Amino acid sequence: MNTIKTGIIQMKNSDSISENRLYIKTESKKLKKEGTQLIILQELHDTKYFCQSENVANFDLAIPIPSNDTNFYSNLAKETHTVIVTSLFEKRAPGIYHNTAVVFDSDGSIAGKYRKMHIPDDPGYYEKFYFTPGDLGFNPIQTSLGKLGVLICWDQWFPEAARLTTLLGAEILFYPTAIGWHPKEKVKYGKSQLEAWTTMQKSHAIANGVYVAATNRVGLEKQGSKKLEFWGHSVVFDPSGNIIARAKNKEQTLICDIDFKKVETIRQHWPFLRDRRIDSYKGILKNPKDD
Repeated sequence: MNTIKTGIIQMKNSDSISENRLYIKTESKKLKKEGTQLIILQELHDTKYFCQSENVANFDLAIPIPSNDTNFYSNLAKETHTVIVTSLFEKRAPGIYHNTAVVFDSDGSIAGKYRKMHIPDDPGYYEKFYFTPGDLGFNPIQTSLGKLGVLICWDQWFPEAARLTTLLGAEILFYPTAIGWHPKEKVKYGKSQLEAWTTMQKSHAIANGVYVAATNRVGLEKQGSKKLEFWGHSVVFDPSGNIIARAKNKEQTLICDIDFKKVETIRQHWPFLRDRRIDSYKGILKNPKDD
């Protein structure tokens, strides 16, 4: 399949899982009417971003995969006959939890999953308290639409993750995301933080000759005295680094065409993968020198 019509759902999250899922279902059906074949959701879309605080009660939000909870997305994928990239809080075993992207194929089956590899621990983003680092590697997921490279949020800042996923056959990288501003920092740092995030996605697209789609959540979320403003601006880059779809700082659904013929054309003209010097890259496996 040379071209895939792709939909992105950027949404505000409420405290109600059922309300969040209803919104996703409603928007997914709208996207299907527009001919969408692939739908990408944002990070941890079933709930508010609970990682603003360290609270053991939040572990009750985790779900087994598969389960009755994942059946909702299986049924939605089958009903709309679309491939859906989700982001779920996985309960793997007692005390072992992951931030997991699950890809549902258009027949409702689970095509595969990816467990977030890079886990942040910053003010307001206390993910190390909740998530065990992933153990499935950077393997693309085979679907009826082709191989999809799926990574998650903090993975966006690591070129190694994008490169390895590309080398294993991905021609598009998806990043379900939850990133935003601390309100006290927004005036001073907000513009540069957003630009840095956007530039990283663009660089992955150019350096690897792939499409990159980042789906971010949006809106102000509060937990007690803590709050984060998720900045939205979900974006899709083509392999040349051109923006082909971009949302604003509001709830918004995007549609764009992913043309895989462009991947080969760009790689022919910008043969970065061809000219890699893998014989000289052993140092990348080491941390910076102390001196």
